[in-house]
Amino acid sequence: LDFMQAHQTAWVLNSWQADIMRDPVFGEKIRISTWPYEFHGFLGHRNFKIEDEAGSAIVLASSVWVFMDMQKNRPVRIPPEIAVAYQLQPRLEMEYMDRKIKDVQAACMQKRETSRIPRYFIDTNQHVNNAKYILLAEELLPSEFHPVRIRAEYKKPAVYGDMIYPFVCQQPHCQTVKLNGADEKTYAIIEFYTNTTV
Repeated sequence: LDFMQAHQTAWVLNSWQADIMRDPVFGEKIRISTWPYEFHGFLGHRNFKIEDEAGSAIVLASSVWVFMDMQKNRPVRIPPEIAVAYQLQPRLEMEYMDRKIKDVQAACMQKRETSRIPRYFIDTNQHVNNAKYILLAEELLPSEFHPVRIRAEYKKPAVYGDMIYPFVCQQPHCQTVKLNGADEKTYAIIEFYTNTTV
């Protein structure tokens, strides 16, 4: 982090996918591991895995990161000295969906209650923390809805005080949540699947 701050660069999360085999239970011992598996241009790819004590997978995940020049606020090619700092490992055996989430038809989208970004949603980059978008989206789902796959794509960062205009599209095996700004541009789009075979 000190190196990144000194060079005014950062890894910014572009998208991720998490496949949920089962929910861990309260008090269960789990093991969480993560590693990069590929660099290409300005993109870095990273896996995550949550296992139980027996080594069985609970969650498998893949994520795509963009290497950013924070001074110019644009993606830049990953420098060799950054790439060599990471030890690449083989990628997980899982279904890899596209990093971009296909937009849903406007006719399907149902508008939900508007809210304002609170201060405790903000991370060290002065943007909304990526996990907070998921929490906002989950609040819009039926209480009995239980996803087995979650996908998220981040399009532009929200900041403290921004208004969030949420929309939900309900389909048989997938609920899509779009979190828009006042300018109608999307901050994040999230998909929650109940079935991964569709």
